[in-house]
Amino acid sequence: MLRQAITRSKGGLDALGTSTYPVRGVATSTSRHALETHNYHSVILDRSPIPYVASTPPLLWPERRQDTESDFWRKIPQWRDTPRDEFLSWTWGINHVIEANIKKKDKLKEFLYAMVPNELPRTHGLGGSQTRDEFVGDVVSGIRKATMSVRVMPYLLSRINWSDPVNDPIFKQFFPLGSVMVDDHPMVKMDSLNEKSDSPVDGLVHRYPDKALFLATSVCPTYCVFCTRAHDVGPDTEMISKGPARMSRERIDNVFKYIESQEGIHDIVVSGGDAFYIQPNLLEEIGDRLIAAKNIERFRFATKGLAVAPHRFLDRKDPWTDTLIRVSDKARRAGKHMALHTHFNHPNEISWITEQASLRLVQSGVSIRNQSVLLRGINDNIDTMLTLIKKLAKMVIQPYYIYQCDMVKKVEHRRTSLQTLLDIESQIQGAVAGFFIPKCIVDLPGGGGKRPASLYESYDRRTGISTFKQPALKEKGREDMVYRYYDPVDTLLHTQNPVLGRVR
Repeated sequence: MLRQAITRSKGGLDALGTSTYPVRGVATSTSRHALETHNYHSVILDRSPIPYVASTPPLLWPERRQDTESDFWRKIPQWRDTPRDEFLSWTWGINHVIEANIKKKDKLKEFLYAMVPNELPRTHGLGGSQTRDEFVGDVVSGIRKATMSVRVMPYLLSRINWSDPVNDPIFKQFFPLGSVMVDDHPMVKMDSLNEKSDSPVDGLVHRYPDKALFLATSVCPTYCVFCTRAHDVGPDTEMISKGPARMSRERIDNVFKYIESQEGIHDIVVSGGDAFYIQPNLLEEIGDRLIAAKNIERFRFATKGLAVAPHRFLDRKDPWTDTLIRVSDKARRAGKHMALHTHFNHPNEISWITEQASLRLVQSGVSIRNQSVLLRGINDNIDTMLTLIKKLAKMVIQPYYIYQCDMVKKVEHRRTSLQTLLDIESQIQGAVAGFFIPKCIVDLPGGGGKRPASLYESYDRRTGISTFKQPALKEKGREDMVYRYYDPVDTLLHTQNPVLGRVR
């Protein structure tokens, strides 16, 4: 008999058993505050566990053996003496996360003061130099304006150029700066994609006829400043109060009751938040139930883990990766397809650790696809994007999507014009093998779903307005509905702007 209990485990590492469907339990819940720390609560199913056995260590890519001697994290003063096996530990990593929100900034400020020189460059757009005090104050100012708190894993912190952080492509994705933020476009909104309007049960978004999105957690190992779910992911900020975390037995069971009742659903994306923060036993339960569902043919777990904390995939003491591989094996035996969807935006995020982590997954038969977001000043040029695509391809990671940045609040300075995405799409053609060319996608504001950027109905560079239709969506009066994407105001051609009513 399965009994449900709430347990607390340092580092979030819990004993693992395998699950079988069906699973029943009593409704429980956890607080967002508890989930936000590494000592977070999670739903645990009490069962007779199968002993955890680490899988065979991965083989090195022969031509990359020399890269394994680069202990790049030693440039962080407080980690200078951290041995490799310790840095590769998931427990060590989550115990050394740097984070800041409305309640705590001191740890981040202490870290920044230890990392940057007395004088450092300003962002390229402003030019000149700034003092360390000015830089730290700029970060604090950004935190006060941002919709996402700061939370960054040690791996990413070690990949940043701390002599010039404000111009570093990794720093700019995860640390807000007040000095570079601009006013939001009048048409942006917190829930830009209108996901809540397509949520038939708490924790599930069902928009497309044949697939649905299971939001299984509201926590991530690292928070992106451009998050499309900033309205619901992570802790409160000064700009927005967010609802409590909703991890409960009742919520999970309601999601699966809905999935199993919809014969037309064949595809499930398990996301959040980030699937990296789904406890291993729950990860396996979700996989088992999706495999057992007669209508489900394929499913994917969405996580930035491979980009922000790849060392977890190499940690033989942590059961998450072996659980994922086991679910993939079970899906394959059942004639179903499981994939891991990850999120790299810049080639600097990739190291020898990433290569070894991806190799372990590839050798274990796990399909990996990448989804990038086009971000101004980070990857909005063909050289950066082609380098990223080629590095991903070499690791046997499918470059799947390049998304136009969503129209969410406080990221106007990171959005590009639609034309930028169209230009990159044109230049990628012929530069790499056809099966490694990612689709360039606009996730249409207002709930129109994903649409290839080149399939716009109209695009006026003077107003910045592009229009799209979505033939696949016919319910809820959406047939023949026109969806609009708005370029950032400062990217418009010099003309009268009918949206803002002024001349640029």
